[in-house]
Amino acid sequence: MASATQIPVSEYLQTSYRPDREYIDGEVRERKMGKREHAMIQAALAAWFWNHKQQWGIQVATEWRTRVSESRVRIPDVVIVARGPHEDVLATPPILAIEILSPDDTYADLQDRSHDYQVMGVETIWIIDPTTRTARMAHEDAWVEARRLTVPGTEIFVDIDELFSSL
Repeated sequence: MASATQIPVSEYLQTSYRPDREYIDGEVRERKMGKREHAMIQAALAAWFWNHKQQWGIQVATEWRTRVSESRVRIPDVVIVARGPHEDVLATPPILAIEILSPDDTYADLQDRSHDYQVMGVETIWIIDPTTRTARMAHEDAWVEARRLTVPGTEIFVDIDELFSSL
């Protein structure tokens, strides 16, 4: 991984990176990139939510910069928001943030990222692991492994077995 660069958040927000990078307390950080299966899961999830957007009253986006605090910007693999206008850099807590584990992700990375989403006010977070073909969902402080991921209080769901069988 390349060395980190320290810049003000205002400069980060005006800069484009390829691939995009997260901003953590003044440091611009490279994201751990997924491989084939990560990309396919991300595409399948985006398509699933796109096909249900009218029914569920949502919008779906991949890799949308999400300002989780004044000094942190995360980039979830998939994010679900209510239908309607939104900021270029998402500052309103999404309905759902989804992270797909990359081979180089660590438990500490995952814990830090999930904590940031919770501090922002994201009530439901899903973590999908392509290697083990498992998934966990967090609602408030409870993490639960599940074959059917849901967003409490909504109709939103994904069946993990169907997701993986489509790859």
